[in-house]
Amino acid sequence: MGVGQYRAMIGWLVFGVLVLGLLSLDLLVFHRKSHEIGVREALAWSGVWIGLALAFAVGVYFAKGHVAATEFITAYLIEESLSVDNLFVFLVLFSHFAVPAPYRHKVLFWGILGALIMRFAFIAAGVSLIERFQWVLYVFGAILLVSGFNLLREREKEVHPERNWVLRGFRRVFPVTTDYEGDRFFVRRAGRLFATPLFIVLLAVETTDLVFAVDSIPAALGISRDPFIVYTSNVFAILGLRSLFFAIVRLLDVFHLLHYGLALILMFVGVKMLIEAWIHVPTIVALGVVIGTLAVSIAASMIWPAKAPATKP
Repeated sequence: MGVGQYRAMIGWLVFGVLVLGLLSLDLLVFHRKSHEIGVREALAWSGVWIGLALAFAVGVYFAKGHVAATEFITAYLIEESLSVDNLFVFLVLFSHFAVPAPYRHKVLFWGILGALIMRFAFIAAGVSLIERFQWVLYVFGAILLVSGFNLLREREKEVHPERNWVLRGFRRVFPVTTDYEGDRFFVRRAGRLFATPLFIVLLAVETTDLVFAVDSIPAALGISRDPFIVYTSNVFAILGLRSLFFAIVRLLDVFHLLHYGLALILMFVGVKMLIEAWIHVPTIVALGVVIGTLAVSIAASMIWPAKAPATKP
């Protein structure tokens, strides 16, 4: 094993221990009991996760250099921004299934844990495909262009859990209780195991994240080919997603123009991937485009607030 491979293995090992430690503290210490997350608590945790991501970027700078650190920050900003836009979907799911507020954190925790596993597999597959077949870059670029164009045309997000084939298939083969059983996913009745509606919500969150990954992973791969950078930026964005949900869930309507900025970012990264063989876009330029686009879309949302829907008599 070479020195480079040894250092890479140590990096993965340290990162894995860090993530497992943070998740254990979150679930077993700070959120051992189900309770409703207030805005102040959510903002504090959001600050913690963002601070950890920035501290990790500093570590990447000393371990891999300024280019890798810039790639990490750029990919992290893209992933975090996409997460903000997707928070509305989680809100709709929780409202559709009438999930009690104290149980939402647990659903997001286990949903995010599943997302970490799925995205690791997707990123490994994506990097492997790009290394073996260079034309896959153009496929990912095209996916981002189409996704950006669709997001640009999108007026409002629509969620139809009743059409989710995973949920429909699960209900056919596994009995589900009619009511919530506290914060439990499964209960046993008369010797038979039943799933609760809370587990159905968890399945909906997992399958929704599967759809999100179609955009987010190619976007990160458009910034960096290093699987360590791509995965760690995804992980830090996902880890902060729960706190971000409770912090800005009441402010989602304020950022009503954010999805236009995200659409332009996806299209920009898609074009960057398509022209990479002929024109190299420096990572620092990509970072500037991402920050500038996000800043403009947020500022525009503040300057031109969304109109309140008209009420019918």
